[in-house]
Amino acid sequence: MTEKRDYYELLGVARDVSKQELKKAYRKLAIKYHPDKNPDNKEAEDKFKEASEAYEVLSDDNKRQIYDQFGHRGLEGAGHSGPSGFEDIFSSFGDIFEDFFGFGSGGGRGNRVQRGSDLRYNMTIDFMEAAFGTEKTISIPRLDTCKECHGSGCEEGSRPETCSKCHGSGQFIQSQGFFKVKTTCPYCKGRGTIIANPCSTCRGAGRVEKTRKVQVKIPAGVDVGSKLRLSGEGEASPSPEGTSGDLYVVINVKPHKFFQRDNTDIICAIDISFIQAALGDEISIPTLVGEEKFKIPKGTQYGDVFRLKGEGIASLRTGRRGDQIIKVIIKTPTKLNSKQIELLKKFDKLDSNKISNKLKNLFKNL
Repeated sequence: MTEKRDYYELLGVARDVSKQELKKAYRKLAIKYHPDKNPDNKEAEDKFKEASEAYEVLSDDNKRQIYDQFGHRGLEGAGHSGPSGFEDIFSSFGDIFEDFFGFGSGGGRGNRVQRGSDLRYNMTIDFMEAAFGTEKTISIPRLDTCKECHGSGCEEGSRPETCSKCHGSGQFIQSQGFFKVKTTCPYCKGRGTIIANPCSTCRGAGRVEKTRKVQVKIPAGVDVGSKLRLSGEGEASPSPEGTSGDLYVVINVKPHKFFQRDNTDIICAIDISFIQAALGDEISIPTLVGEEKFKIPKGTQYGDVFRLKGEGIASLRTGRRGDQIIKVIIKTPTKLNSKQIELLKKFDKLDSNKISNKLKNLFKNL
């Protein structure tokens, strides 16, 4: 008979290892040698069994104490003979395998209280509504708790009966290779109970489809893609003890005819004449809250940018407003009368800063 390896050595841990580190070491080996990852590999299967047996002993305080004192023989004397062919492997290590493979034991997934589904609503608002906030009423179709049976799914005066197939566990045990796997009972859908006398309103579902009106407060500063979470406004839970899901409102913002947005700043383009650009002027500028006087300085050039501090959009985090950025576009007149043409020609003769003169001087110096 082959002598068994030391459990601590097998798992690669010290004898004073904590339960946390012990679990971590076993997880590492379980992933490495799991049969699903090593099909038809007898050596990996044996190592998986060894690691599981070692963890089963060392994770149990009483068994570990016996093993530390008397070794493998002490466990045999105490009636322990290994993990019994792995028929109950997931009962012993349910929390570990649940993390890896999405199933386990520990009372059964099917018997856990389920949360209602989250819902999404796409909302389009105007630019100004996004800038200053607003309030909207929306209609949401969803599954609500049946008022007649209060979510139980049973007709008044009756109660759910224990499922005769899974005996209330909500699970079935199915063989998969050399061990067994627990799956949700297909008859009771994991609830552990069967509704013999279903509610006439919801037909045993415990929920009914309803359209509910919900008030949505949209804060100032939202932008395209912003998400608002309304807790508990999603679908009702399939079980009476569960909680409702949440409603997520995803914002889309219509473009503005005059303003563009860059985070909390707003950008606008203003047309001025070359006379205004040269001599300066005072004009009215549209802002988010109305018109404001703005002075164009003398000698303004095409593409110059100016800022109006605090005239932008409020930040969702701080509430501080950004700036309004003004881009100047100098418009050249396309239709001139004879008097205007005459005056411009005179100005041209007096203009010592003409581009043509600068180009002549540039070529002379080449």
